[in-house]
Amino acid sequence: MTAITTEQLHAYRTRLDTRFAQVDDIFEASMAEAIISLSSRGIEAYLDAARALGKLGRGAEPMLIFLEEWPAVAAAVGEDSLPKVMQLVSGLQRSPNSRAINAFLQTLAAVARRLPSSEQLDDYLAIVSDLTERTTGSIHGHHTTFPSPGLPEFLAQAPFLLNQLALAGVKNWVDYGIRNYNHHPERQAEYFSLQSADSRAVMQRERHGTLFVDVERKLDLYLRGLWNDSEQLVPYSTAFDELRKPIPYYDKLGIRVPDVYEDLILPSPVNGESAARGAQPVGGEGEAGGEGNPPSPGASRHPLPLAGEGLSISGLDRYRATLAHIVGHRRWSQPQIADNWSPFQRMAVEFFEDCRIETLLIREYPGLRRLFLGLHPKPVEDACDPETTSCLRHRLAMLSRALLETAGAHGAPYGELNAALDHTRHGYTDPALREFVERFHELMATGNASTREIAGLALSYVAKTRRQSDQFAKVHFDNTVIDYRDDNRQLWQFIESGDEEEAFDEKRKIEPDQEITGLPPRHYPEWDYNSQSYRPDWVSVYEALHPSGNAADIDKLLQKNAGTAKQLKRILDLLKPQDKVRIRYQEEGSELDLDVAIRALIDFKGGAQPDPRINMSHRTAGRDIAVSLVLDLSESLNEKVAGSEQTILQLSQEAVSLLAWAIDKLGDPLAIAGFASNTRHDVRYQHIKGFGEDWNDEVKGRLAAIKAGFSTRMGAAMRHAGHYLSKRKADKKLMLILTDGQPADIDVTDPRALIEDARQAVNELDRDGIFTYCISLDPKADEYVSDIFGRQYTVIDRIETLPEKLPELFIALTK
Repeated sequence: MTAITTEQLHAYRTRLDTRFAQVDDIFEASMAEAIISLSSRGIEAYLDAARALGKLGRGAEPMLIFLEEWPAVAAAVGEDSLPKVMQLVSGLQRSPNSRAINAFLQTLAAVARRLPSSEQLDDYLAIVSDLTERTTGSIHGHHTTFPSPGLPEFLAQAPFLLNQLALAGVKNWVDYGIRNYNHHPERQAEYFSLQSADSRAVMQRERHGTLFVDVERKLDLYLRGLWNDSEQLVPYSTAFDELRKPIPYYDKLGIRVPDVYEDLILPSPVNGESAARGAQPVGGEGEAGGEGNPPSPGASRHPLPLAGEGLSISGLDRYRATLAHIVGHRRWSQPQIADNWSPFQRMAVEFFEDCRIETLLIREYPGLRRLFLGLHPKPVEDACDPETTSCLRHRLAMLSRALLETAGAHGAPYGELNAALDHTRHGYTDPALREFVERFHELMATGNASTREIAGLALSYVAKTRRQSDQFAKVHFDNTVIDYRDDNRQLWQFIESGDEEEAFDEKRKIEPDQEITGLPPRHYPEWDYNSQSYRPDWVSVYEALHPSGNAADIDKLLQKNAGTAKQLKRILDLLKPQDKVRIRYQEEGSELDLDVAIRALIDFKGGAQPDPRINMSHRTAGRDIAVSLVLDLSESLNEKVAGSEQTILQLSQEAVSLLAWAIDKLGDPLAIAGFASNTRHDVRYQHIKGFGEDWNDEVKGRLAAIKAGFSTRMGAAMRHAGHYLSKRKADKKLMLILTDGQPADIDVTDPRALIEDARQAVNELDRDGIFTYCISLDPKADEYVSDIFGRQYTVIDRIETLPEKLPELFIALTK
């Protein structure tokens, strides 16, 4: 950071001409960054603009934001864009949209980082101006008097939109929102905040590349026709995970692939040898194997350059390469016991096994070799410095490329590959690499080999090439990411419990004896408190009927708590509706209404038309309550209660049994469900009792079989329970959440994220007329539970009293 003298800093501060004390906290750091990014003329303009923002009458915030953000904007697109930025700010200040100035300045740096030039920033400013002008309302059509409902929402979403769409796509997306929602302020705000389905659909339409939804049928036919595989294809979103992009994989629920693949343009060679051909498309029809021969899947219509030539690979072909690789694993890979292997050894086995699979795929369809080579990076041999960096991944990526270059080279039969190997094809000179290329092909020449045999070769490679620097924290990643390959979770079995939460072979703890073959997942949004917006269709909730167990176990628990049940019965008898209300003037009823009948008889005798409504009926005047009990079945319920041999799960079973018995005595409709989560892609919601079911042995059997496992994504579970509870016709709708910890999941690192989402879910349910109440068994719940439920909670410090407290609490809530 460039040092600033005290005199310089004082001169700059004087030029700023402001009395806002908050400026002093950031001024020195901001000026140090500005001196690096701006010229002396640019610094003067920077200070003048900040002074103008401070005199807008909107407090210190616009000036503070600008001082912090503008150096980064100037570094990205140049300082000459400042006049146009200030012109837009001036326009917003003169309009009813002056409150949007802060949002505009806050996101400007993030927007600039996604735009490569000042011209594109100018185009973005034009989009903002157009949106402002066309959506700012007026009473009589002469003077604008109402601020734009969509402008603040658009500015908040602008960095994300530019990360997903080209600028032209953003313009089309904005135009669509203005055209269709200009006269619907609330819907306009929903559209520009990406909360409406229409908004997300238009954004998907404007995204470049190949969308999975557009080619799903083709890919399904590709799997069935060429690979005889009918596994379900399940897309995952690439739009939100910016820090660590998801990787294709397959599990019990299907083959997971990205929701969009961009067309891949590889650079042309610099020597001009093949430059005349330019970028060449890789078609899906395949490469002709000779006159009259059928094409191979994934091969090019034209000869595909193997390395260094200009190359265009469509998104559809990238999907085909990914699916072919995954199908190969499903067909030929066998899981290995991983407990005694180090992470480095497992990584080497994965690279070698991927190469074995692709060699076998190329044997079956030779045209795939060109497609794999087009997608596989080619690491530079000396790119990694072993003195400062861990190079194991780099060495494995080079070896993988070399094995792929020599797979099926020159069309030699695999029995003669060793003689046909030409190491000049890959160009690597490392003796160990060349040795293991030959050993690999010798092994493959004997047949398909096996995962165990290839793992032995991989372990030998790690042992021979091991370096002390492989342990360094700094890992070389450049040109080592092979994005069409899956994450290889299916290769490993873990005998001992560990951190591998998603072990491919492990039975899910919440489905002990059977696969859940329930309904397709229901997708719910999740609240992002940082951006104050929803992530649409972020969480997948899978629901099913809970497996059944032994109903007699619940009867034993009720017998164990017979004393508590007897006390509850006396209270319940008082709560039961006692009074009957007479409903008179009924044509049909349970008994004759004598007063009305006598009056009708008199009318009849007198020649008048008698009233036919001479009957009456009765109804009970009492409760009209629907209750949904949502149980947190996360792993922590398996812990034992202090000073007791019982687990929290067992005490919860007792308490829920008593509560269900009590509610059944009252006659209130009750639903019971349990939930647990294993990332946002896998939230399990299991029905234990439905509103229409009686408290019978079938329900008791499900309650007896509950088990705990995984994490607590509470917001999604509450939204799903609310989906059913909101359909009930009742005067009062009560949702009870029984939990022993704060919301958390293994794919969320920010401890506040799921707490804020749960709080938002409570607000949503409250708007739908559902009263939520939390019963927490966590001694530390006071630190967070009020943030979620306000005052609508009870913390039970002595968990052993739960069976008594839970029914009493319900009775108190519903009196």
